[in-house]
Amino acid sequence: MEKIAIISDIHGNLEALKTVFNDIENRGIKRIFCLGDIVSKGANSSLCLELVREKCEVIIKGNNDQFIAKDRSHDEMTELDKKRLNWNQSMLTNEQREFLKNLPFCYEFYMSGSLIRLFHASPKLIYDFIGDLDSIENKRSLFMPTENTISQEMADIVIYGHIHIQCSDNLYNRIRINAGSVGNALDFIRNKKYDANVMQTTRANYVIIEGEYGEKDKVGSFSYQFVKIPYNIDKELDMNKNNIERDSYIHELKEGKYRDLERVKASFEKRHIDISKI
Repeated sequence: MEKIAIISDIHGNLEALKTVFNDIENRGIKRIFCLGDIVSKGANSSLCLELVREKCEVIIKGNNDQFIAKDRSHDEMTELDKKRLNWNQSMLTNEQREFLKNLPFCYEFYMSGSLIRLFHASPKLIYDFIGDLDSIENKRSLFMPTENTISQEMADIVIYGHIHIQCSDNLYNRIRINAGSVGNALDFIRNKKYDANVMQTTRANYVIIEGEYGEKDKVGSFSYQFVKIPYNIDKELDMNKNNIERDSYIHELKEGKYRDLERVKASFEKRHIDISKI
């Protein structure tokens, strides 16, 4: 049996990333896979990228990695996105941007007789947002092969990031797992009357899976564990005094609330998802 740590959505948060890597090392886990969005938001994207390159055996591309890596026309962007792009690109070398640009879309492997497919957001698009509030049909689409997947088989287990919320469920004898976010853990269903301690949300997240790595034919034991690790948020914020969106960064890290919530709401409304509690 082998354990694999799967991390996602670091978003330039160096203190959270170092804390997670220390925890993984203390557990004796040797194999680490990364689901993307290494850069953007925090002021240490370059250092985070180099740590991930050093520690992770598999790295796939996130939507923010793609956004920051590409040369693009500013004419097609909002003023805020132009500001974000210029600042984040200024922290990376040309070689780092080229590395991000060439990251694979997904990764597949077998464990304990199950085909496991990793991607950032969905097997179709790098920026899809599919979570617990979605329909069964939308969740089922996560297991489907597409032109972006390595094989054309239905996945038995999918593990992804992007939504920044750890969650899982079983559908049609298949398992959906979201690894959550190392550096930008959030929650969208909030109410002051019902909310628990915000640290239940804002700790650094990752997931551990365990099984017979590489075993395709024999169905064996498989398990997964969600991990939430407290880290020094104030220390991270001290390293972000020159962050161009410092107030938003403080809000996300301290409150666990997404800075661009209206974009998420618009996405939910298009799919006729009840957002009355958001």
